[in-house]
Amino acid sequence: MESPMPDMLSLFRQAQLMKDKMSQFQKEMETQEFEGSAGGNAVNVILNGKHEIQSLTISPKLIAAGDQEQIENLVKAAINNAGREVNNKVKEEVNRMTGGLGIPGLL
Repeated sequence: MESPMPDMLSLFRQAQLMKDKMSQFQKEMETQEFEGSAGGNAVNVILNGKHEIQSLTISPKLIAAGDQEQIENLVKAAINNAGREVNNKVKEEVNRMTGGLGIPGLL
C-alpha cells in the first residue's frame, strides 16, 4: 500500500504556489487602474486594485447646474462602476488560478 504522504506534500506545494501567485497578483493590482463613469462621463473616477480613489473628475457643467443630489448620485455610481471593474478582475484571476474550482472563502 502506497503512503499518502507524497500526495499531501504535493498538495502543500500546490497551495504554497497558489499563495505566492495570489500575493504577486495583489501587488500587481495595487498599480493597476480601473475607471468608472456616470452621467455620460460627467463624473469619472479611477480606482487602484485596492479600491482606493486615485482620481475623481466632475464636469464643470454638472457643477454649474448646482444639483447636489444629482452630483452625489453620479459620484456614487461612478465609484461603484469602477469597483465592479476591480472585483471582476479579481474574480477572473482567482478563477484562472484555481481552474474554476469556485473554492469557498476566496472571494
